[in-house]
Amino acid sequence: MLRRSQAYSLSLCVASVALMLGIFLTTQSVTAQDAAADAEPAAAEPAAAPAAGDGAGDAAAPAEAPKTVFEWVYTSLSYYFWIFMVISIVFVALLVMNIMNARRENVVPLALVESFEACLEENQVQEAYDMAKEDESFLGKVLSAGLEKVSLGYDKALEAMQEVGEEENMKLDHRLSYLALIGTLSPMIGLFGTVDGMIKSFSVIARSGGTPDASALAEGISTALFTTLVGLALAIPAIAAYNILRNRVDRLALEVGITGEGLMSRFQNVGK
Repeated sequence: MLRRSQAYSLSLCVASVALMLGIFLTTQSVTAQDAAADAEPAAAEPAAAPAAGDGAGDAAAPAEAPKTVFEWVYTSLSYYFWIFMVISIVFVALLVMNIMNARRENVVPLALVESFEACLEENQVQEAYDMAKEDESFLGKVLSAGLEKVSLGYDKALEAMQEVGEEENMKLDHRLSYLALIGTLSPMIGLFGTVDGMIKSFSVIARSGGTPDASALAEGISTALFTTLVGLALAIPAIAAYNILRNRVDRLALEVGITGEGLMSRFQNVGK
């Protein structure tokens, strides 16, 4: 069951990456087509400007066609665009994987609890052990570890269950910690871009010697503001998802401990 859910989460991650790449390539293609369409009317009138007279040559050039939002962000953020793109793809992949791992079916499957209890009711301990051993859920690993040591006594079985439970809980926390890492790094990268953009803006003022070019000045400021915005836009959902999933994992881990001890309580007199 767990392998199937991991394969499903992996397919969702691959689909999200393919979707983001598709959006990027589609936008670039549309932008290129728009640029080619704008160039065709200009090529159809080769000598219109010189025939208008001397005054026409002094006229201002036509304004540049406005860029798309995607193209403007891509040009303004430069390499920060790719950094945040990679972080967002990793964030989506980690979010899907942790959501799948935190499902009740992957931690405390009800079918395993019912089948395991039914086997113990019929004194089929070996069948119960085989069932728990084949199940790769959190509870399955805990129960199989307890049954392996139950012949040494109930206390030894509980110790083995606690050790496996702590190990599995650490694995879930380890996967969740990457979400917290993204939530911590994203605003730091945004702050780095903010400082970089402000340095560029002040460099424009220092090199101008007089009134600075407004467009060059605004480019650095836009980089500073956009990196901060994107960094916060990634950090806020990452931190929120980490805390929500962390609480859910802790609650399910506690449920595993209670359920496991309840199922193994019938072996309390073993070894006494």
